Formats: sequence, C-alpha cells, structure tokens
Amino acid sequence: MIKVKMRAVRKTYWRSVGSLLAVFPLLLGGAAFAQQTPAITGISHVTFYAEDIPHSRQFYADLLGWQPVPATGSEPGLRFYANHAQYVELAPPPVPGQAHRLDLVAFATNDAEGLRRLLARKGEEVPLSVTVGRDGSRSFRVHDPEGNLVEFTQQGRRVLSPSPAALARRLSTHIMHAGYVVHDRAALDRFYKDELGFHLYWQGGAKAGDVDWVMMQVPNGTDWIEYMLNLPANPPHAQLGNADHIAPGVVSVAELQKRLEQRGWKPAAGKNPQVLGVDGKLQLDLIDPDDTRIEFMEFAPVKAPCCSPYTGKQPAPSDAW
Repeated sequence: MIKVKMRAVRKTYWRSVGSLLAVFPLLLGGAAFAQQTPAITGISHVTFYAEDIPHSRQFYADLLGWQPVPATGSEPGLRFYANHAQYVELAPPPVPGQAHRLDLVAFATNDAEGLRRLLARKGEEVPLSVTVGRDGSRSFRVHDPEGNLVEFTQQGRRVLSPSPAALARRLSTHIMHAGYVVHDRAALDRFYKDELGFHLYWQGGAKAGDVDWVMMQVPNGTDWIEYMLNLPANPPHAQLGNADHIAPGVVSVAELQKRLEQRGWKPAAGKNPQVLGVDGKLQLDLIDPDDTRIEFMEFAPVKAPCCSPYTGKQPAPSDAW
C-alpha cells in the first residue's frame, strides 16, 4: 500500500514539473515580446503650414521664446524647439491660402524600425525602410484611418546647445498634447488604441452627456493626442485653426500672462484670457499668425474634471536639454 502511494505521489510531482516546464518557455516568450515592443514616449513634433515664416518666427521665437533652427529663419521648414526633443515645425503650404494648416503629428519612439515592422505585421501600409536624418534620427510616416499624416521618430543627436539666458526665455518647456479634427472615433481607436497601445486619458463635452473631446495618452509617457469631434464636414479656416492645435504646458497661467504682457502681448479688452476648462485645468489660448491655436494649459487640474476621471499620470515641465 505504501509503495502504491509513493508511486502516485511521484507521478503527481513529475506531472506538475512537466506542466511548469511547458509553461516556462511561454512565459519567457511573453516577457521577451513585451521587452521588444517599441515604446511610444510622447509628442516629438507637430508641423503646421505657414504663409509667412519670417513673420511666424516673431511669434514662436520672440514671444514664446522657443529656439529657432536655422536661426536666420530664411529657409522653409523652420523649427522651434521647446526642449531638446520637442518642436513645432513650420513649412510653406502646398497651396497658398489653403484652410487646412496641419501637416503632421509626430510621436517619439525608442525603436523606429521595430515600430515600422510592428505596424506592417498589423496590416498597415508602411514604407520599406526608415529614413535616417543628418542628425542620426530614424523616422517613418504613415497615414491614420482618416488620412492624417503621422510620423514616428527615434531621436538622433541634439541640434542645439542654447545659453542659460535663451533657455530662461521659454514660456513652456513641454508640448504635452496635440489635437486635430476627427470624424470617425472608432476607426482612430483601432489605430491608436488597438494597434499602438494608446489609452483613454479623459473625455468630455461642452454639454452634459456630450463627447466633443477625447484624449488618448501615449503608452509610455504622459503626452496625449486629442480627438476634436463633432465638427462640420468642411470647417472654415478659423474653426480648423481652433481644432488643429498644440498645448504647451505651464505651471501657472497667471504667471504666463504676466510674462506675455512683459513682452508686449495684450489680452482682448474686457475679457479674462484665463479660462477653466471642463477638464479641470486652467488654460490661456494664443493664436499664431496663421490662426492656429496654441492652447497653453496648466499641467495639473485645479478641480475635478467633469464627465470622466483622468486615467493616467499628469505631465510635468521638462528639465532636460
């Protein structure tokens, strides 16, 4: 009887060990896959069309204090750096006077080639290889389901080493989100959420029960994109400029207003430019020379948001250059 019991115990033991050995490679494979998934860490840059780039330079460099490259402002494709890895790029429009001013939104990744292969496996149309820039950066572009141009960039060498005085002039050190017109939320969610790993950060509307704005946060950082929903099929230029926007973060919009006024900016007569959004964050909007909205927003909410809670970590100033 004892021998029979011992044989049963040994059989149960080796069956358990065998099960663990069978599962172990799967666990290792899952961990390896997780480690190999390219990270998407935030907004890299946003490109807008500008009719008069030297004029726009006064807004982005002189008023906002962002570092221009090239410094002369005489070449198309002028970039304005908020920090060493984020910038706004201005380019001449393909059709002068066109209403649509947004060219592309670009996201930072630690592995552009890996991300290109990932999207290819998911059936997205991707280029045959990444583009390598003069600074060693690697990038590629795709179109989202609504035809918007999206870029993924792996940073190369730093292009600037500004002086402490130049760095101190920046009104914001972190571009924390970009927004643009979206007509089909489900289609965009399949791309950003299901394929790329973005998650819902917050959503809400101007009226109770409405969803006009959907914030989708990157999987490996605090930045987000904002779906601007419920716009007409063919918005006019001013409405497009309001929807297709960027949001530099600030600690205090009250302090921001003081600094703007010291540089000659004046708010509209009889109107408080500081607005509390339904998302619980204070903001102050500027309009660039091409009617694109620059939505300065405080990093942290000052009250609980309406409509839905935040589901991710709040952004903060960038201390790196």
